[in-house]
Amino acid sequence: MADQIPTQAEASRDPAAEIQRLLDIMAALRDPKTGCPWDIEQDFASIAPYTIEEAHEVEDAIQRQAWDELPGELGDLLLQVVFHAQMASEARMFDFADCAAAISDKLIFRHPHVFGDESRDKSAEQQVKDWEAIKAVERAGKAERGTLDGVALGLPALTRAVKLQNRAARVGFDWPGVEGVLDKITEETAELVEARDTLGQDALEEEFGDLMFVMANLARHLKIDPELALRRANTKFTRRFASIEADLAADGRRPEDSDLSEMDQLWNKAKAAEKAAR
Repeated sequence: MADQIPTQAEASRDPAAEIQRLLDIMAALRDPKTGCPWDIEQDFASIAPYTIEEAHEVEDAIQRQAWDELPGELGDLLLQVVFHAQMASEARMFDFADCAAAISDKLIFRHPHVFGDESRDKSAEQQVKDWEAIKAVERAGKAERGTLDGVALGLPALTRAVKLQNRAARVGFDWPGVEGVLDKITEETAELVEARDTLGQDALEEEFGDLMFVMANLARHLKIDPELALRRANTKFTRRFASIEADLAADGRRPEDSDLSEMDQLWNKAKAAEKAAR
């Protein structure tokens, strides 16, 4: 089967032809007799983490504005869809065409102002309300009747927290402004300290989770993506710690050869250099 698949040079750049080529390659990799042993032994659960990872790598390329890398990263993400579709096809559940049809139907249904008779002359606020009304119809069709039904469990925790809070806010369960959220952070911080001093580890974890949830709510009120903010904080920490290591290496030392006081001074030096460079 594999020898029948055209090479990249032979394949047309027509999107339909390239999609079919990818589908054929995936089928060959999963062929029980001639395919790749690793690909053959995979299932939905084992591939799912790679799907999430590839989505993050797409986002990372965009944040870095690495436009030359983006086609490859998007291709990696597309492979995940094709992989899942191939496994489903083998199990006679659905195939890639069903996936494409599902999203096409959804887009048409959710955009009656483009594909139907509704007027495009509406405010962004009205468009959001219409969008939510349409999604409510979809959730009702899936027997998702609760306000929070359908928010995916597999989302990153901070992202899921914001989505849950947005859903609740749409039915009026929300603080009217940032001040209420800040007051709640103070309350949850005090409860965390109390749990640390008087309660067990389970209670401490619960209170820490409550504080993180409220911090996600603060990000929502400030119109900040908490996942993105934390990733940028991670990047900043990595960059500044690398500066500490570089300064120590200039003296032939490593961090373990230093102490907290010295490393804190080097951290402040790196921080000051970054501010001066802005």
